[in-house]
Formats: sequence, structure tokens, C-alpha cells
Amino acid sequence: MARTARKSRVAPPATRTFPAGTRGIPELDRLIHERVRLGIVSALAASDTLTFLELKRLLGTSDGNLSVHARRLEEAGYLSCTKTFEGRVPRTEYRLTADGRRAFERYLAHLEALIAHARRR
Repeated sequence: MARTARKSRVAPPATRTFPAGTRGIPELDRLIHERVRLGIVSALAASDTLTFLELKRLLGTSDGNLSVHARRLEEAGYLSCTKTFEGRVPRTEYRLTADGRRAFERYLAHLEALIAHARRR
């Protein structure tokens, strides 16, 4: 059975319906909302690029955990990954894509909307 490559794109978050009399609050982007992925995206939003080792130290996570979460973000088009060698040592560098930056800005706007909604109550 042939396996075809599939490009994964994450749809923009939907608006959840709240009880009568309240405005719909956008749902958080579940892809970014997970702790390690939020850390990756936040760190990359503050830096042009970060290496795998820099992210690993910054987030205090294991190689496998960071690799899985970074790949998920890469498959969604939120970050790009460049692999090179420095001598014989592999170097993996990540950069937030334009789509990733927009998704992070949307995520922050959604958090702000949730906070504003909670404060109005």
C-alpha cells in the first residue's frame, strides 16, 4: 500500500457558543496551547532563530519530547527547521514562520479576550 505525503494545516480556531447574554469567545489554538509547544512558539517569537539545544535548555525538556512537539509545529507550518553540520556535529535550527507568528498573535488575542470576558463577570 503506497503512502502519500499529506500536508497538515491547522484551521483557525472556532468560536465557542457561550450562555445567552454573553458574546462568543474564540477558542484557543489547541496546537499552540500545549505547554511545550507554547514554550517553543513563545521563545521563537522573541528570537529570530534558536537551535535545538537552546530550546531544550530553555524549556527543560527531553530530546524526544522537544523533537515531537517541534515536528508537530513544523507540520502545521508554524515553524521551519534547518539541519546543518558544524564539523561532524549536527545543528538543528528553528525559526517561526509568518503563519506561525500570525497564529501566535491570534493565540495572544484569544487569551486577552478570555481575560477581558472573565473580568467583566
